[in-house]
This record gives sequence, C-alpha cells and structure tokens, in this order.
Amino acid sequence: MSDLGGSDFRRIAVLDIGKTNAKVVVVDVASGGEVATLKMPNRVLTGPPYPHYDVEGIWSFALDALARFAIEPGYDAISITTHGACAALLDTEGHLALPVLDYEHAYPQHVRHAYSALRPAFAETASPPLANGLNLGAQLHYQKECFAAEFSRVATILTYPQYWAFRLTGIAANEATSLGCHTDLWRPGRGEYSTLVDALGLRQLMAPVRSAFDMLGHVVPRIAERMGLARPVPVFCGIHDSNASLLPHLVGRQSPFSVVSTGTWVVSFAVGGNLAGLDPARDTLANVDAHGRAVPSSRFMGGREFEMLTSDWPQPGSEEVGVSVANMLSAGRMLLPGLMHGSGPFPDRQHEWVGEAPQTAAEAHALATIYAALMTDACLGLLGAGGDTIVEGPFADNAVYLQLLAALTGRDVLAVSGSTGTSAGASLLTGARLASLSCRRVEPWSIPSALSYKTLWLGGLGMVAAA
Repeated sequence: MSDLGGSDFRRIAVLDIGKTNAKVVVVDVASGGEVATLKMPNRVLTGPPYPHYDVEGIWSFALDALARFAIEPGYDAISITTHGACAALLDTEGHLALPVLDYEHAYPQHVRHAYSALRPAFAETASPPLANGLNLGAQLHYQKECFAAEFSRVATILTYPQYWAFRLTGIAANEATSLGCHTDLWRPGRGEYSTLVDALGLRQLMAPVRSAFDMLGHVVPRIAERMGLARPVPVFCGIHDSNASLLPHLVGRQSPFSVVSTGTWVVSFAVGGNLAGLDPARDTLANVDAHGRAVPSSRFMGGREFEMLTSDWPQPGSEEVGVSVANMLSAGRMLLPGLMHGSGPFPDRQHEWVGEAPQTAAEAHALATIYAALMTDACLGLLGAGGDTIVEGPFADNAVYLQLLAALTGRDVLAVSGSTGTSAGASLLTGARLASLSCRRVEPWSIPSALSYKTLWLGGLGMVAAA
C-alpha cells in the first residue's frame, strides 16, 4: 500500500455493484486499465419480507477481494459505484432496519395507486413514472406503508453506493447522481430534494448530501484489520454506475456528444441534448452528472433483452453473425419491442416477431444485435443527440452493433476499449489523473438495407422514420 494522496494515487480499488454482477477491480492510474478483477453474481433472495439483495454475500466477497488485492497488486484508495433505484434503511445502530429491496419487485396495485397520487410532476423531477420499484420514491413509500413497524425503526436513509461507503467508514452520506436517477426524490434543476421527501415525511431521515468526489473517511480499524491493510486507506463517496461511465468523457470533450453505457441497462446520455423535449411516457429523463448538472438521458433494458434472446443458443462466430445480419436486413425479419414491458422508448408494447423467429445461433445473435442497435438509435433520437456517440461496456465489443448504430444514426461511433467505463469513472472521484480511455472509431454498416429496415421497423410500430 502507499502513503500517496490525491492525484498521486497509483492504484484505485473500485467496488462496482451492477444489477447482474458485483465486482472488485483495481485500476492502474498510469495506464488507465484494470490490473485485477474478481466478480460474483448479484443474487436476489426471495424473502421474507420481499425480494432483496444478498448484501451480506456481497460484503463478504468485497472484503475478501479487497484483502487479496491489498497484497497484490496493492491500492491506495477505494471508490464505489453501484446500480441505481436502490437505498438502504438503517436503524440507530447502523444496521439494516429492512432488507435492501430489489427494484424489480412488483407492488400491490393499491400501493402503486396510492403512490401515483403522491409523486411530483415530471416538470419538477424530470423523473418519469416507471414500473415496479424503478422510482426509488415508490420503494420507500411501499416500505413505509406495508412494513410500518420495521420502518418506524429507520434512523437514516442512504443511497446505495453510499451504503457501502458507510460500511467501510461509518460515515453516512447521500449523493446527487443516485438521488437524481429517476427517484422522484430530487429536483435536478435546483440541486435539492423534491416535494416528495416531505410528502413521505423522510427529510429528517435522509443522510447529508455529499459530493461524489468527497473523501468520506478512512476504512475503520476493525475492517482494515480484516482486510490486512498496513496503513489508512481513504474511501470516496461514490457514484451511480451509468454516471460513472459518463464521467471520463466529460473531461476534455466538447458538447454535443453522447455516451451509451451498456450493461443490464443501456443508458444513453446526450451531453448538449434537448432537456426541454424529454418525454416521460417514453422513459426519457434527466440524470444528474457527477458535477450536479442535469443531462438528458434515456434507457432500455438492453443487456437483459439481449441475454433473453441469445441465452439458449451457443456463441456463434462473428462472421456467421454478420452474414445473418445481412440476410435479416434483406428479408425484413425483425423483432418489434419490447421484451421488457414497462420501460424503454416503447414501454407499453408487447414484443412481436415479423417473419420467422431465429432458427440458428447466428440468427438469434443477429436479430438481438439488430434490435439493440435500433432501440439505442430510438433512445438517442428522443434526446436530440448530436456529435460523436461513445459506446462503453459489453456492447462496445459487438462490432456489428457498433456498425449498425453508426449507419442508423448517421454519426460517428467510438467504442471504448476494456470491459467497462464504470471503474474508470469511479477512479476519477479520487482526483487521480487517469490515462485517456482508448477509443476506436467504427466504420458504419456498408449495406444500405439498414436504413430501409429501420423504416420498416418504425412502420411496424406505427411510426415514421423521422421519429
């Protein structure tokens, strides 16, 4: 370990909890690359009292990984990034008063109806009404109304990255990127809590809002001993994962440009896009970046949908997929949205096949890739996106997706090398000056049938190509 501080940190350990997997990685500042990685599935326990995350499993995994990485390759600081739509409710002893609720849990209709009467207007929060617990305010309302005895013991409410920072440092905080992530709890234009916080009677329970860049404290001694740390290690406040992916591109890049952060969710940010044109009925919203600024955003559950379409098939070769894509485009075989009902740019539609469903692994991957590119294009279009489109995460390794996206949007597409931009963004919170992310410019799909296919696809949705 090192005594270095601030921008002199040489390696940063990042706890990165996504909806599908939890990881601990070590980022080398000089190269900007991940020099060590361990991961585990992010399990959801069925209950009681409701489906919830296995936080003790993640905690044990994280401590073991951090202890292992303290020996080799070593790290000087810890930063944290997690998925959104999540909060931890602590009692006076700092323990969970209720389990950390899975945002995919569906609440009873009477609870949803009661919440709809409480939630602020989109004009206040830039947070659209979403399914299940994707609005964090809906989760808190559900927990307060349906588990009143347990909720009465709540002393502190923390957003999810800051819950893990609390477990490491004992210091409670909230942070704007998680509060501004379609929670209904935040006013992005003002940088303050929305009227919902008082409507739910939560203001006194909310931990102080800190900057994502704040060093909260050092790993507390008993945890440091478990991790085998030789000297104090600072822990930084933490950030919502999609905003972590955005952060590296805010350094030294002029607007307009877009960042497409891919994983379980595909989240598109249009820096310099159209905040005034956001449509709450189509899953567009204002996210809040690490500096507290509102950014037009849109989302669909693209990684989950891609997995649903391809998980029953073996992985085909890239050339086979490319040939199948060309055939699909020419034949007009397509999937209309949406597999995941209730979110994305077409939230009220149930998916349907046009033409024959996939018959081979190559066809399954081809149709999933075409579908993902069309949905991303639709999301970017809703935001008035302009300039380069930067793709990071798993889809950055899907060459056909990138080529199709470039052809569909008519703008340059840059792919970020490496598995994820979340760890790089989280590392920047420490003040470290990372090497620039390596981007490669993508040649657009050269077969002209992509644009005519887009017209057919939009026609199947009752829309026109300019939509």
